[in-house]
Amino acid sequence: MPAATRQRIDDLGAPRLPVPLRAVNAFGAPLAERWAPLDEAALTAAARRRAGLYDFGTDAFRPALRVLLSALHHDVELSPVGRMLTSQLVTGLLVTRLRLMRLLDEHPEILDEPVTAPIVVLGLPRTGTTHLHGLLAQVPELRSLPYWESLEPIPDPTAVTTGLDAARRRRCEYALRFQHWVMPLFPLMHEMTAEAPHEEIQLLAVDFSTMLFEASYLLPTYRDWYVASDQTDAYRTLRMLLQALQWLRGPKRWVLKSPQHLEQLGPLLRVFPDARIVQTHRDPVRVTTSMCTMAAYGLRMNLARVDPVAAGHYWAARVERMLRKSVDDRRLVPPAQVLDVHLSAFVADEIGTAERVCAFAGVSLEGPARRAMRAYQDAHRQGRHGTIVYRLDDFRLDADERRGALRFYQERFGVADE
Repeated sequence: MPAATRQRIDDLGAPRLPVPLRAVNAFGAPLAERWAPLDEAALTAAARRRAGLYDFGTDAFRPALRVLLSALHHDVELSPVGRMLTSQLVTGLLVTRLRLMRLLDEHPEILDEPVTAPIVVLGLPRTGTTHLHGLLAQVPELRSLPYWESLEPIPDPTAVTTGLDAARRRRCEYALRFQHWVMPLFPLMHEMTAEAPHEEIQLLAVDFSTMLFEASYLLPTYRDWYVASDQTDAYRTLRMLLQALQWLRGPKRWVLKSPQHLEQLGPLLRVFPDARIVQTHRDPVRVTTSMCTMAAYGLRMNLARVDPVAAGHYWAARVERMLRKSVDDRRLVPPAQVLDVHLSAFVADEIGTAERVCAFAGVSLEGPARRAMRAYQDAHRQGRHGTIVYRLDDFRLDADERRGALRFYQERFGVADE
């Protein structure tokens, strides 16, 4: 690969932000504090005004929301732009909750929708999950979640129906343009488009109980609460949202994907007992390096100051915990319901691997599905935008120490060093 296509991120600790963004962060604190409140009463009131609705259903989500807001106040210093983005995020999630409750109140039959044997791809970033998920999403009988729908899953029930999907797509595209303006190298690590299949982590966030917030900030207080809490209710909310989406846009078998599920197999299987689990594997030291880089790079969106060393140590520990939980909780998965996919085998035969997953899940593949997979493969060749140079020492992490700490996972699943 030509050297020009390899990029090293050399501003993790001192982000070079666009000039207009720097100006807002330099002078916009008073306006951000006034226009972007981060307290429960103001956020719930703003969501009710935006949605034109009042009923959040039960108050079960409020303890998680309070932990999140407390962590945002005490664990990090948000930039003015980050404060505005965070206020918009939380308000949007509350709006989704309001719209979901209204939809279920008007159409209680939604809760009778079966969510049958979803295919759940779980694995850390950089293990092939996104590409495998994208290939499986090409199968006509499977249903995935496009990014625009994950951000606004329930349309405004008070609006005229014509063009609602188009409006949600446009808002998603604007958000992606802003993200790529702030983080121009992000597509080299994780390409995102409005139509591309996306994780359901945004749906889990409607209960304010998810790893989504850890990915956008460094929140040790929230993390400690999250890992100590039973996440079954959040997965029940996820199920309700999937039922609503089936009812809105047609029932099909779901293909889902998120690294969060690695440490939540218990709640996942309590809510989706017939799920077909597909776990991806790769050298965990390589994955840790990539994960730390991606997480540290993303913090510039929200934080006033970025400490890449703190980010690296935070995510090295989270990767280790997720992998340890995946080893400990594998006993919860019936052997007939789990398939392991190693990245090396996937890269060697992408279509063959996707076919193996479909056979495992009982999904028949016809000619059109295979052609769609090949077209997707041709359009999403690895490294077509270039690649990032990942270095563990950017985070003062030692490769030998991490190798020893993560050896348990490699031995359990037969994962080779890279």
